[in-house]
Parts: sequence; C-alpha cells; structure tokens
Amino acid sequence: MSEPNPIIDPNTPAGMLEGDLVKQARRGDFAAYDELVKRYQQRIYATIYHMTSNHEDANDLAQESFIKAFQALPSFKGGSTFYTWLYRIAVNKTINFLKQRKNRQHMSLNDLDFNAEHDPDLMALISDKTPVREVGLTELQQKLNEALLKLSEPHRMVVVLHDVQGVSHDEIAEMMNCNIGTVRSRLFYARQQLQGFLAEYINPA
Repeated sequence: MSEPNPIIDPNTPAGMLEGDLVKQARRGDFAAYDELVKRYQQRIYATIYHMTSNHEDANDLAQESFIKAFQALPSFKGGSTFYTWLYRIAVNKTINFLKQRKNRQHMSLNDLDFNAEHDPDLMALISDKTPVREVGLTELQQKLNEALLKLSEPHRMVVVLHDVQGVSHDEIAEMMNCNIGTVRSRLFYARQQLQGFLAEYINPA
C-alpha cells in the first residue's frame, strides 16, 4: 500500500503560489525567498552549466544570480513571471562571464557531462532526416558537447534554453532582450551549425 501524499499547508512557503512568495520576499521574508530558490535553483544551475561547461562556475554564477535577484526585487514590477525575470538575470550574468572568460585559457572538455540521451530534441536534431552512424553513446555525447561549445554565446544560449530547458520562444526573447524573430533565426542557425559540426556522425550513404 502506497504512502499517502503529504498535505502541504498553503500558508507555509512550500504551499504558497509564486506570486505570493514574491510579495512576501519583497517584504524581506527570507523564508519565502528561500522557497523560490528551492523551486528554481536546479533549472537555473542547469542552464548556466550548459553554457559554461564548468561545475564550479555554474555554482558561483547561480548563487550570484539569486543574490542579485533578491537585491533587485524592489524593481520587479510583475510584468513577467518571476521565473522569466530570474532567468533573464542569470542569462545576462552568464553571457557577461563568458565574454570575460574569452581571454582566459580554453576550458578542458573533461568536465563535460551533458546527457544527450536524456534530451530527445537534441538527439532528434542530429538525426533529422538522416540516420545517425553507429557510434558509442559516450562518444556521441562528447562530440555533441564539443559542438555546443563551438557556437557563439547567443546561439548556444537559445539552444540550451529552448531545446534543453524547454523555454518558449516568447520567454527567450524576453530573457535575451530581443524579438521572437531573432530567437527563431538564432535557433535555426544554431541547429544548422550543430548539424555541420556533427556531419561525420551522420551516415553519408
């Protein structure tokens, strides 16, 4: 016999709606903001990690993003969801970090652990209309990671947000401060680039 689902008190942070949590957090309620962090920290971290390919950098940037969001809460007008607003902060912080990192030594690909088999959109991307050559999954994951790192920051970002995180075109446009047409064109170009980088893994026959 399965255990009954625990009853969550709607008056506690864990049971509150996002909008109510934001209102409480804006009043200085740390418990409410901590609940917001718990709800979104995994997705924020995953997005940053797929952009930086470094666990330590992703952890630092995620923490900095949440701190900046808390400090900027008074300026949050509710024109978008808190989730979208938070993503925009994390995206901008990550893009700025990547620009600064260009002058540093190129990262090691040994840190990558992008799970391609868990991302059907990307798997479909490289096999669209043509069969994928028989290769080991580990080798395919490594090549896919290397291909992602060859994309420019804006193009890599749209692929990560849309194809990995499942963020809509509208939300991405808001996060990246551009129009939907730009998002779609960047996504199309990024996918074309990925297919080109992975051409050797597509059956030429």
